[in-house]
Amino acid sequence: MIRLVLIGATGRMGGALLRLLPEFPSLRLQAALAGPRSARLGRDCGELAGVGALGVPVTADLDSALKDAGLALSFSAAQTAGTEASACAAAGVPLLMGTSGLVPPAQGALQEAARSIPVLIAANTSLGVALLEELVRRAAAVLPEDFDIQVQDIHHRDKLDSPSGTALALGAAAAEGRKIGAAPGYAALRGGDVIGEHEVRFLGPGEQLRLGHAVTDRAVFARGALRAGCWLTAQKPGVYRMADALEK
Repeated sequence: MIRLVLIGATGRMGGALLRLLPEFPSLRLQAALAGPRSARLGRDCGELAGVGALGVPVTADLDSALKDAGLALSFSAAQTAGTEASACAAAGVPLLMGTSGLVPPAQGALQEAARSIPVLIAANTSLGVALLEELVRRAAAVLPEDFDIQVQDIHHRDKLDSPSGTALALGAAAAEGRKIGAAPGYAALRGGDVIGEHEVRFLGPGEQLRLGHAVTDRAVFARGALRAGCWLTAQKPGVYRMADALEK
């Protein structure tokens, strides 16, 4: 049994994770975290997620929550990611960081934490997007340099970051495949209630290659995170990505 600490439990992703948790019998919810100013502190996280009482009240005390835990999943605010990484490293708890928009100090804290615990960093926890990154990396490595690379993402009107974290990850995969510092251009569209669509185009003389992914149900992110989290608990210290969890 893996004792799970859910950071960002009262957010949209936190609720989705709680609703899908019964699909993963090896995971047992130990603690649910929210920010220190959250109006939901003290309330049962299961009731907030609409799945009924789970007997786990929402707390803001991360250090206490991590005691004897086996896994932490974080989908909270980007500005707290560095603190969360340091706390998980001190407690010896594997961490899946699903928060996007990470700034350099937080990225540094995650790299430092990975010296003592396994850390999986994913702007998108969809298994399909993880495979898409690998396909983009491969296409960029194989196609000649006269193929221009463009990344487009479409999200709902309330999406804050632009380009999305997933678009940037796809761009990084393309740059890695082509072995240069920066390969693609980006285009971002915001409107309506689109969950998330991403497409990478390789535009060459007389032909185009299009690689894309669309989400129709937010549950794919939660399911992918829970699956990858279970995988992460058996890994050695280091930095991992979602594609690593796909390998058999």
